[in-house]
Amino acid sequence: MEIYGLQKLTLLDYPGLVACTLFTGGCNFRCPFCHNSPLVLEKAQTKPIPMQEVEAFLQQRRRLLDGVCISGGEPLLQSGLEDFLSYIKSLGYKIKLDTNGSLPARLQALLSAGLLDYVAMDIKNDLPHYAETIGLPLVDIAAIQRSISLLRNSGLPHEFRTTIVKGFHDPQRIRNLAQMIAGEEKYFLQNFVDSGQLIDPNTQGCLREEMEEMLAAAREFVPGTELRGI
Repeated sequence: MEIYGLQKLTLLDYPGLVACTLFTGGCNFRCPFCHNSPLVLEKAQTKPIPMQEVEAFLQQRRRLLDGVCISGGEPLLQSGLEDFLSYIKSLGYKIKLDTNGSLPARLQALLSAGLLDYVAMDIKNDLPHYAETIGLPLVDIAAIQRSISLLRNSGLPHEFRTTIVKGFHDPQRIRNLAQMIAGEEKYFLQNFVDSGQLIDPNTQGCLREEMEEMLAAAREFVPGTELRGI
């Protein structure tokens, strides 16, 4: 288990809770708009935070924090994740997992073990445009669909979200995507924001008017869709 980043306090990442966020390194996607590209591309050049430091922080903050968000990179690629989540649980924290949904078997294992309290899954685009959106020639669409189904049938609090990027998304693609999760309570469209550490530095966000058009398209199937970060 390797942690490459620690946000000591967040009021936004875990809905309704005061939390911290731990960032794992490595990802099996290469999304051009990824805002954590050093965790994806430059992992070998960065030293992970010693686990004793991470554990000491979590022990010290037990009375101040309610939850721990596990983000990345893609956390489900990490060996030792189950043991680490069990340790976090033993300290009394609730756990939120951020995932790209590409590893449904590992997601199922964590759900079955009762190690998760909230899951946020990124759905990158509608299925015909998925591979190009994640920067790969091919994608296992069945794995993405399986993860969506697991969450929808888990009974666990969860959300789906899509980062909107000019050239990758339009109202019809968002309409197609929303149809896959029709009836969901929580779906968020978040406009791309340039972090300065992108895989493709030419990536751009959309205008407010364009975001509103895609919001209307998504609400045809998920009426509770909201814009985030606008």
